[in-house]
Amino acid sequence: MSLDAIIAIRATEEEARQEIQRAQEAAQQAIEAAHRDGKARVASTITRAEAEIAHLTRAMDNKATDEAMELASSTANRQATLLARADRRLDAAAMLIFERIVSV
Repeated sequence: MSLDAIIAIRATEEEARQEIQRAQEAAQQAIEAAHRDGKARVASTITRAEAEIAHLTRAMDNKATDEAMELASSTANRQATLLARADRRLDAAAMLIFERIVSV
């Protein structure tokens, strides 16, 4: 084998090694970019989920407040009705007691 052929083979091998090195570096950069992109997407998804949770929590709090106020109003109405009925019965009971005392 001639010296020129050996030099050409070594040059080709060196070019191949450099190409492999460049390909490995490019692959490593692609992997790192994919990791960064994946982390960014996960962070974005978490942020959106947290915002949605906060929105749903506020909505549920508002609904619970509305229902509590409705229940309080209903309870106040029932209380007023019961008090009015109790007052009427108290008047009737007082009249019965008065009639029995007077008729004795």
